[in-house]
Order: sequence, then C-alpha cells, then structure tokens
Amino acid sequence: MYRVSPFVTRFAHALLGGAVLATLWVNLDPASYYDSIEWRLLDLTLPLWLSPLPVSLTPFGVIAEGLMALFFFFIGKELWEALILERGALTGRGAILPLGLTLGGLVGAAGLWTLTAALFETAEEAGRATGWQVPLGSDVVLCFLVGRRVFGPGHPALHLLLLVTIATDSLALLILGLTQPFDVLRPVWLLLPLAAGLAVWWLFGRPAAAGAPERDRRARLQLWPYALAGVLSWLGVVAAGLPGALGLMPIIPAIAHADRSFGLFAEVEELLHDPLNRLAHLLVWPLTIILFLFGLTRGGVDLAAFAPTTLSVLAGLWLGRPLGMVVIGLGLAAVLGLRLPFGVGVRDVLTIAAIMAMGFTVPVLALDTALPGGAMQEAARLGLALSLLAGPLALLLTRRRPPPNLADTAPRPF
Repeated sequence: MYRVSPFVTRFAHALLGGAVLATLWVNLDPASYYDSIEWRLLDLTLPLWLSPLPVSLTPFGVIAEGLMALFFFFIGKELWEALILERGALTGRGAILPLGLTLGGLVGAAGLWTLTAALFETAEEAGRATGWQVPLGSDVVLCFLVGRRVFGPGHPALHLLLLVTIATDSLALLILGLTQPFDVLRPVWLLLPLAAGLAVWWLFGRPAAAGAPERDRRARLQLWPYALAGVLSWLGVVAAGLPGALGLMPIIPAIAHADRSFGLFAEVEELLHDPLNRLAHLLVWPLTIILFLFGLTRGGVDLAAFAPTTLSVLAGLWLGRPLGMVVIGLGLAAVLGLRLPFGVGVRDVLTIAAIMAMGFTVPVLALDTALPGGAMQEAARLGLALSLLAGPLALLLTRRRPPPNLADTAPRPF
C-alpha cells in the first residue's frame, strides 16, 4: 500500500490546536475574542461591472474566504487526480462504492437535520429546513487522524476513508455555494474563472506538441501563470456570490499534471515535478499555519450555547450520515454485486461511517450562510464540537488491526 504523507497529521494537529485555544479564549474573555476576529482591517468597494462589491476585511473573513481557498485547492487537486488520472481511485467500477457512500452520507445528514429541526427547533428566526447544509461536510484531516489510529497507517480502509471524506467535503462546499439565495448570486461573474482557466490551459496547461522546442516545454513548467489565473478565478467566484473557499477550484483542471495517480496525499508525490504537484508541495507549510488560524478564528465554541440546533447537528452527523452511508452505499454495492476494495470488509466500512460522524471544517464554513446569525450559529458550532467525540468513541469501540496480507491479491466479496 502507498504511504500517506505525514503532513496530513500535522494539518489535523494545527486545526485542533487553534480550535482549543479559541474555545478557551471565547469562554474566558468573549468580548476580546470577538473584537479580535471581527476587527476591521479595511473597508472598500470594488468597482465591479454593473454591481459594486462592498468588502470589509476582517481576520474572520480573510482566513475563511481567502486563505482557506488554498486548502480546498489542495484537497480538490486530490479529488481531480482520483477522477481523471490512470489508476485514479474514482475511475471505472471502483468509483461506485465511494460515490455511493458519499451521496448516502449527504442525503442522510440533510434528512436527519430537516426531520429533527421540524420536530424540535424553537428559534424564531429558523425557517423551514433552515440550515440543512450545515451537517453535509465532514473533516478530511481530523477523520484521517482518527482513522490512522483505528486502522493503522497501511490499511486500505484508511485510503477509502480519505477518498470519501475528500469527496464529501468538496461536494458539500459546492452544494453550499449553489444553494445561496438567488438575489445574492451573480452568475455572469463565473465567466471570469472559466476564461482564466481556459486561457491558462491553452497557453501553458495542455501537453506540448510533438517536436516542440525545449523553450516551449520549459515554459509549461512555470507556476506564475497558474497563480495569476488563480487570483482571477477567486475574484470571479467571490463576485458571483459564491463562497470564496471555492475560488481556486475552477482552475485545477487547467493545470499541467502527472499522468498517473499514486494515491491520495501519497508521499511519493513529493518527488514529482509537474506544476500541479509543485503547487501542492509549496502549500504544505503555509496550510499548517492557515488551518491553525482557521481553528483560532472559527473554532471558538461557547460551551453555554446548547439549544435545539445543537441536537439537529448531532442528529445529522451521528445518525443521518452513518445511516445514509450504510443504506445507500452498502445497499448500492449489494444490488450491483460489487466487491469491496482489497483488504476492506463490511466492518471496516461501518467503522468509516462511524468516524465520519465527525464534522468541523466545512460545516463551520457553512454556518455563516446557512443559518441566521447569533444563537443558532453558536448552538450549531457547539454541536459540531460535540460531534468530534465520535472520534474517541470509534477508537474505544474498535481495535487496531494489522494491514492485510499483500500476498493475497484477491478482492474481498461483499
């Protein structure tokens, strides 16, 4: 089995460290905490075509809407490679089970949120099914941190867990953007990331023609054109009214990449020199700092904020997601007669569903747009923090198992 790079664990520690510090701060001195993260760095109005865009820069917004775009570029790159490269994890019939687990988790989380909110929600500002987008996302780095302890570093179930969490977080963020109120959206601005992506692909990203001079081949290895296209893409996505965290994802398909997938976050990719992998390698240490700052600005949990919204979050994550993954994901595999990936059993899939009952990064990003401000958001944030208890519970209920015998190459029947 391929080896996952150790920076994923470092990301998780940085995120948790920032969130723990923020929680201590907000409960000991809430006024100074909120004053710090909402301190206005700059107020300006961008003179965009037809509709000026007012911008108020605060640490709270800059990190979530700007810097976190780099993180979702990083995980979006892994999803893109899994979809289009040779031996990618989402090619052929092997994609059916991960996609079934992903879609099942999304449907289950949204369904249980909607049901419990209709039964128990008491907030006056809550509308019908308000906030169903909140429990859709999971957390790639925290789920990996727990999964590595449960399965061990070489177990193939760990790589299935990574694949499903990456797909879940990417789709959850996309759904969040597409379900924004219509009066907020300016779809015409999406032409800017489209144009930037097409231009940089045509000039630099497409393979060089046979017999092209060495100068042209070297030009295609430069990184600055992709950085410029990324800035234009981010501006277009934000101007369109979509979450800024999505801003760099449209240019991923335009960047020159390797011909073969070596696995999600594979350590061997550090030896590759194609532009897409080089950009990812340059982001590793900055992302460690960014995730700490994200935890610091978005992870402050008010421990006294418990409300019915907290129960809706926990119902969506602890009950809805695992139930949806089992019913739809395993049900689809059984109906189609699919075999589970080599070395992965039904028990492993159930364990993956239990680990993915945790939700933090993408759900926290969803709070601002999916829920009215104030008490509902803080109650939901408390629910997301409590959902992380699913990780220690999974560790208690399972025993670490050794990697499968690689000499046995036969896939396991469902």
